[in-house]
Amino acid sequence: MSIQFKSITELRAMLDDKLISPLELTQESHQLANKFKELNCFVTMNEDLSKKKASAIDLDKENNSFLLGIPLAQKDLFCTQGLRTTCSSKILSSFIPPYTATAVEKLEDSGSITIGKTNMDEFAMGSSNETSFFGKVH
Repeated sequence: MSIQFKSITELRAMLDDKLISPLELTQESHQLANKFKELNCFVTMNEDLSKKKASAIDLDKENNSFLLGIPLAQKDLFCTQGLRTTCSSKILSSFIPPYTATAVEKLEDSGSITIGKTNMDEFAMGSSNETSFFGKVH
């Protein structure tokens, strides 16, 4: 069963009904990101760590928040401790933040899984996704 075009509500129901595990959901999210790599949507992928986090989730034992086990992509504007954050700029192309932005922290504390960082206009200065150091998003 493909997760492509599924809403978070539909994914939550699939997890609750045990039609898919958090690890399978995360793996399929990465497969889709890789399948559409030519769209240049992602600046950084978090494959190993996201799979590790997903495999550690026990839906039967944990406080089952709505986002528990749901893979999400973070905009490359938000700092993520230990995961490259570039703001789609050359000058930050190797920046690894020492902390996580509060917004991302709250999402991750609720059990969501960061699968990667999305491409964007450099420093979010624009709306067409054409000014990223990493190339245009298609």
